Amino acid sequence: MGELSPASIYTDFQGLAGLRRAARERSPEALRETARQFEGLFIQMMIKSMRESLPKDGLFDSEQVRFFQGMFDRQVSLDLAQRGGVGLAEVLYRQLGGAPVGSPRPLTAPYAARAGSTSGEPGAPPSTAPAAYVESPEAFVSELWPHAVRAGKALGVAPDVLIAQSALETGWGQKVIRDRDGKPGHNLFGIKADGAWRGRKTIVSTLEYQDGVAVRRQAAFRAYDSVAQGFEDYVAFISSKPRYQQALALSAEPRAYLKALQDAGYATDPAYADKILSIMSGGSFISRIGSLKDSQVPPTI
Repeated sequence: MGELSPASIYTDFQGLAGLRRAARERSPEALRETARQFEGLFIQMMIKSMRESLPKDGLFDSEQVRFFQGMFDRQVSLDLAQRGGVGLAEVLYRQLGGAPVGSPRPLTAPYAARAGSTSGEPGAPPSTAPAAYVESPEAFVSELWPHAVRAGKALGVAPDVLIAQSALETGWGQKVIRDRDGKPGHNLFGIKADGAWRGRKTIVSTLEYQDGVAVRRQAAFRAYDSVAQGFEDYVAFISSKPRYQQALALSAEPRAYLKALQDAGYATDPAYADKILSIMSGGSFISRIGSLKDSQVPPTI
């Protein structure tokens, strides 16, 4: 495709026309750049609206000041969009056709901040086909249940807890991390990729909490070739870290286990454990899990 100018879109209508031409090419690169530029335009409009709500009189109110403020706001908009934006670009990218039908809609990050472990294997080339668990909460529970049973037995944790934790982390599969090519990462527990990680990884915008305040950052997260690998790495991750041993000692009691995970630094969200427990106490969750327990025989380990 022809190269798009990152700055032109904010200054004239020819830039908008260029974006439309690029989008017609239907290549992933063109669609992603188009979505990113439109997000920048949206951010610019948002900043302009906030700027106009400020008082218009005073020592620093003049045509010259407003001119330079406008230039500054456009540059801020461009910088924000290039650094990850507010999440709108990924939604637009998928709506423009940048991902298969049925793939997760927004590419947003998990709630938690993680350290990394050294488990995991590269495996076969990952598929870009949408995972079945993104279709509905029912499909999510049904597909993940056998893996949760295996992982739960290995950790001494009820599979219900693991299903609820992964539901929180991925928005019932709708926010599961994908890389730039649309390959699903199957990272169901929001585990970050540190320097010791040798498997696939992808860098996304993540919402973390610092001193109780939500902050958006860029972070690298592990990516797996299958749901099974995702659960296996979670087991290895929890089992291998000394700081989670207290949680494992309390694994038979869901509330105690989740609180201990949170206290050990698994998540920066101060309400992380309570959110998982809230999912577990929901009537629809109880109904879905109950029907699985009644109809399925747990797999042999």
